[in-house]
Amino acid sequence: MAPSGAPSGAPSLVRAIGTLGLAAGIVNVTVGGGIFRLPADVAQSLGAAAPLAYLVCAVAMGLIVLCFAEAGSRVDLTGGPYAYVEVAFGPFAGFLAGVLVWLLGTLAVAAVSVVFATNAGELAPALRSDVGRAVFLVTVFTLLSLLNVWGVDKGTRFNAVFTVAKLLPLLVLVVAAPFYVSTANLAWPAAPDAGAVSRTSILLLFAFCGVESALLPSGEVRDPSRTVPRAILLAMVAVTFLYIALQAAAQGVLGTALAGAPTPLAEAASRMFGGFGRSLLLVGATVSMFGYVSGMILAVPRALFAFARDGFLPAVVGSVHPRFRTPHVAIALQSALACGLAVSGSFARLAILASLSVIVLYFGCCLAAWRLRQLDVRAGGTPFQMPGGGVAPFLACGVILWMLTGIKAEEWLALAVALGLATGLFLATAPARARRRA
Repeated sequence: MAPSGAPSGAPSLVRAIGTLGLAAGIVNVTVGGGIFRLPADVAQSLGAAAPLAYLVCAVAMGLIVLCFAEAGSRVDLTGGPYAYVEVAFGPFAGFLAGVLVWLLGTLAVAAVSVVFATNAGELAPALRSDVGRAVFLVTVFTLLSLLNVWGVDKGTRFNAVFTVAKLLPLLVLVVAAPFYVSTANLAWPAAPDAGAVSRTSILLLFAFCGVESALLPSGEVRDPSRTVPRAILLAMVAVTFLYIALQAAAQGVLGTALAGAPTPLAEAASRMFGGFGRSLLLVGATVSMFGYVSGMILAVPRALFAFARDGFLPAVVGSVHPRFRTPHVAIALQSALACGLAVSGSFARLAILASLSVIVLYFGCCLAAWRLRQLDVRAGGTPFQMPGGGVAPFLACGVILWMLTGIKAEEWLALAVALGLATGLFLATAPARARRRA
């Protein structure tokens, strides 16, 4: 039995997201624009030994997503990680976790949108000017917002289609690569330095991020105790395999030239298929980033909806559309903010804070998974049980603490300022929330 006061879900929202839809959303958000640049950065650090860093990072993420899987099977409130931490440790901790989710998602979608517009400008020169880029971004955000207001099932199916569409050119590259790869390019001249592997693994952790945003619509997932863990594990296995295969393909085709390639996958495709291959990957990058933006417009507004539901934002932000039963005000507000950041490009200085935010968020969610098991919180049905009992959360926390040793003092200060402002908002809204509960 759930403890007194355990959450029972958000009854005004439609539970329309199944296992494949949620898994597609996780893959869509995780495989963003970074994969089209990532192989060059990893090769620069480790050369042909780069797949080792992917495996190390996959192990770390495996521990983390096990915690997400159990927490998601126990808590079915919209808000994802925000809701997990809130149920486990109370409103204040949950609110801070929600701030981290929202900050990370907002900065990430704005950053990818800038790159998306730049990449689209390579295909359509009219979009290269500041005005053309701004019109393009406003149009994209408006259309995707309307689609997601229309219905969560429409947005989920749309994201599933774009997940397939953006993966096709990457899969073509992976399947064709063995016919073009030089085995000499894959040989390790020497064992990689352990420090280089660890630093590269930390970099790759951010390439695996996305599950924390894709799980925000948990209140709209069918049978969450089964759907959430299955979708997470399915998506992460697929992403790990794809990343390693792409790294090996690019390394095998380009060799030492991979480390200096500005568009490594497009360069590899050019070597394999000529100009057509390069164009195919450029189009694939554009589709990938469009799919990423679409997935984030589906996911991130649910954080604002959850904030309003709990009294941290005006109640109107938590409104549900009377016909489509979607959080239309939160979608519009989030899209306008992210679009504004993308058009202005003024968010670049917050990128480091976003990176730190995800690590701290993961730490809180791993502890929440342990606490939810201790409280025996159940969303309905039998919750997913992590292998190894309660050891996985502490192993995951140990990995995260090791990663945090590389954070600089000024980065900690920036995070402290952001969380300090969030704390002020929590205290300022406390009287209104108390009246609301009464």
